[in-house]
Amino acid sequence: MEVGKVPENVLKRSVLKKLYNKRPEVVLGAGIGEDCAVIELSDDEQFVISSDPITGTVEDIGTLAVQVTVNDLSAAGAEPVGILLTVLLPEGTREIKLKQVMADVSAACTKANVQVMGGHTEVTKAVNQIVLSVTGVGKVKKGRIISTAGAKPGMDFVISKWVGLEGTSIIAKEREEKLLERLPASLVRDAKNFDQYLSVQAEAAVAVQHGVKAMHDITEGGVFGALWEMAEASSVGCEIDIKKIPIKQETIEICEQFGLNPYKLISSGSMLMATEDGVGLVQALKQAGIHAAVVGKATNSNDRVILNDGERRFLEPPKVDELYCID
Repeated sequence: MEVGKVPENVLKRSVLKKLYNKRPEVVLGAGIGEDCAVIELSDDEQFVISSDPITGTVEDIGTLAVQVTVNDLSAAGAEPVGILLTVLLPEGTREIKLKQVMADVSAACTKANVQVMGGHTEVTKAVNQIVLSVTGVGKVKKGRIISTAGAKPGMDFVISKWVGLEGTSIIAKEREEKLLERLPASLVRDAKNFDQYLSVQAEAAVAVQHGVKAMHDITEGGVFGALWEMAEASSVGCEIDIKKIPIKQETIEICEQFGLNPYKLISSGSMLMATEDGVGLVQALKQAGIHAAVVGKATNSNDRVILNDGERRFLEPPKVDELYCID
């Protein structure tokens, strides 16, 4: 395709016709010439809005774009309703590639029960790979928003599923050939399939029901970055036992191949939660079929500490994600 707006006939057959899921709240959605979406909510509900680009990978980019934004909304205690999607394509992109991306977007939206309400699709010389930017819209009852800043001294920190899932899956897919030179094919295959765990909607729903006080989905910067961000937003310290942080062996071994720190690796699919009853929350998540662990506590100091067999090290503000450090 040539530089500029995607032609109307392509937009109709490869974008709009791929969008199936509909929500009753959306009274005006995606269409030719429509620049805005309209959502109708009741008097006791609030909008929750999130925005994310996907730039670190082109593998399964449509699925990841939807999932990351839905996770952000879920972490705020909101019910995801819809997304606005901007698709930037490099010059020369074939229409069949756009169609596949939109099919993945549509499948992910159907799974999460959100609607693509509108957006923009363009071929541009400004990018050399497909870039998706997503704005997500959700709803929450007034007074029930959950922020990253709700942790208080003495609260337990709980982590759901396993850290590093998203980064491990991306690396296993994009560096599969190199990994197979040193690791068993079964391990690489299992790592590629970690993308099945990337939604945090289920644990968010359980946590909200349990009365969690703060939530933060663990994305760029990994679990160390998420811990810093929650502690900083909440003006608390923390003491975290690194050996209690749930992590898959596949993540450890794949990170070792590239000299990466798995605790600083992008980790969509894992949620960091602060609660007054960590053991109770872990049990509630277990009953819902979700693995989780209490990993430490919030403190009333300024120190953000990682413990490892008695050794203490201090967290630092998050820097570049380990995913971008692969040679």
